[in-house]
Amino acid sequence: MGQDAHSHPDRPEGGRDGLSHDTEEVIDAVMTASRLFVALSARTLADTDAPLTLPQLRTLVVLKNQGPVKLAVLASALAVNPSTAMRTIDKVEALGLVDRQTNPDNRREVILRLTAKGHELVDEVLAHRHREIAKIVARLSPDQRSELVRALRALITAADEPALEPYADLPTP
Repeated sequence: MGQDAHSHPDRPEGGRDGLSHDTEEVIDAVMTASRLFVALSARTLADTDAPLTLPQLRTLVVLKNQGPVKLAVLASALAVNPSTAMRTIDKVEALGLVDRQTNPDNRREVILRLTAKGHELVDEVLAHRHREIAKIVARLSPDQRSELVRALRALITAADEPALEPYADLPTP
């Protein structure tokens, strides 16, 4: 039986795990795009001389978007256990990017928040990443951009991921 132009020679007809060919194409495209976005984030960190790992940057972005939060809330937002979140906080706090304050409502709890330096670094990294993505998107036709927006919004909705407000992650001038 012949292979069509989109089939993969190592996959049985019908795809992996009995998934349809169309589903497999979407999975492959999303996996490739995911690799692209991780690479863009890594390059952005390298280009801005930010002394962070990707998980540390993600932690800072969550703190920026959610504001001051308790450790349990941060860990939940990052989908990690509290001890993992605390180790990350220890590292970014040592860099002067995060501080801890006692919760005035419960002195046994700590509230985590970005410092001014943390806000500046996150804003710089996100603005740089925005510029890099803009360069790629500019290569697409208007129709391709519209299709991409529709597809990404559908993916975001299917994942129950809250959408960002337009320009929400960009620093204000």
